[in-house]
Amino acid sequence: MKTSHLNRRSLLAGTAAAATLAMLPRAALAKELLRMSTLGPGTSPNLVMTTFANIINRDLPDYEIQLNATGAATRHVLEVAMGKTAFCMSSPALHALMVNQRAMFEKIDQAPELAAKLRTLLNFPMGVYHIAVYESSGITSLDQAKGKRVFLGPPGSAAYATMEQLFEAVTGLKAGTDFEAVKLGWDAAAASFQDGNLDIYCNPTNAPSPVLTQIAVTNPIRFLGIPQDQLESEAIKALASRPGFGLATLPVGIYGANQVNTEDTTTLRVTVGIVTNEDADEEMIYAMTKAFYAGVAEMRDSAPWLAAITPEVAVQDINMPLHPGALRALEELGVAIPDAARM
Repeated sequence: MKTSHLNRRSLLAGTAAAATLAMLPRAALAKELLRMSTLGPGTSPNLVMTTFANIINRDLPDYEIQLNATGAATRHVLEVAMGKTAFCMSSPALHALMVNQRAMFEKIDQAPELAAKLRTLLNFPMGVYHIAVYESSGITSLDQAKGKRVFLGPPGSAAYATMEQLFEAVTGLKAGTDFEAVKLGWDAAAASFQDGNLDIYCNPTNAPSPVLTQIAVTNPIRFLGIPQDQLESEAIKALASRPGFGLATLPVGIYGANQVNTEDTTTLRVTVGIVTNEDADEEMIYAMTKAFYAGVAEMRDSAPWLAAITPEVAVQDINMPLHPGALRALEELGVAIPDAARM
């Protein structure tokens, strides 16, 4: 089995190396450097997209993907649409907002035009929204967020907007008025929660999350969710019916004995994906898609979380056309392609 932990290939430098390179066939020197933007460490997209980059860098010697794990997906999709970055994480919800020039795209006049330049490589489950507290905080429900320090997600992100709406829908509490919406990135927020500087920490991620698993080893934690009597409210139904969203449960015991919940927690799930520009080379995208799923199949025994990353899930909740290279690859892998994924 090939290892999933790979060293980055370095470029040869120096006079002697340059002389050697000059003697090699031109094809042997071809390597295209490609930038991929994702969310910060501790998030599912970072884990999946790091795995994607590692597989491509290992198995396709003509390409090297360099990861950027800073900034928000809102900015990343604009950069891919403008051709400044090769790949990034997006989501069906974010794409719908971009197409309709709403929310964080409201003041960007070119948003619909730029959205039309994006193509899906593949979708994957980002996971479920974890709303975590330490048991020692005494917080047992969302309405106790009043006056607390809460991380909803990075400012301007789709996660922030989702959690802001969820807290208001369930409790009537408004971010910035009834509680402090702490402005941090993903990595800094995880560290801040670990240090006890946040009262409530929100993160859409596959369970068990490495960040929360680490905390739960030595600390009793609780997950807050949507009360059963509010599941049929118009506000919650509107949140759960957005593109790429739905209701889901966070099971009892998935974080071990220190997870104090005695019942499954009802929360939101979300689908995200890797997107590229419409002008990306078809053969390159085809080769990358095939290589990724072949690599994932090899790694599943040693990385159980990869069980959810399948060719069939690549078109789940899709509302953006597949890139022609990805479309061809997924068809060859036996995936039924929905109309929404075709141009």
